[in-house]
Amino acid sequence: MKLHELSPAPGAKSKKKRLGRGQGSGLGKTSGKGHKGLLARSGRANQVGFEGGQIPLVRRLPKRGFNNVFKVEYVVVNLKKLASLQDVDTITPAILKQKNIIKGRNPLVKILGVGEVGRPMIIEAHCFSESAKEKIEKSGGQARVIGRA
Repeated sequence: MKLHELSPAPGAKSKKKRLGRGQGSGLGKTSGKGHKGLLARSGRANQVGFEGGQIPLVRRLPKRGFNNVFKVEYVVVNLKKLASLQDVDTITPAILKQKNIIKGRNPLVKILGVGEVGRPMIIEAHCFSESAKEKIEKSGGQARVIGRA
């Protein structure tokens, strides 16, 4: 076997078109892109949302409403869910996450007063409704507000 007899395995290489290598190659001068225009230019040929010069749909539709970037969203948990946790005396957002009652990476938790608390327990959350706070304290427990991390 000689060096000039070596060749890659069949199917290992694809023969690429050699663009701009003279008129005899069939792909010289404009390299198969035609004359001028968007498709002849370098870079991205079709931008997202481009409709051939017509005003794009996203610009034709009316814009409505307002999105508040400072909005604080809470994951709400009712007291009846917390009453089902019989083996825990101090309930924190970490315990709620561990028991799969809340989801998300670091959610802010708000406790609502739907349901009853049968035993005294210490509940730590970012926010409480008035009825939830009343019911927790009435049963002999504590409602502790924790800061946002």
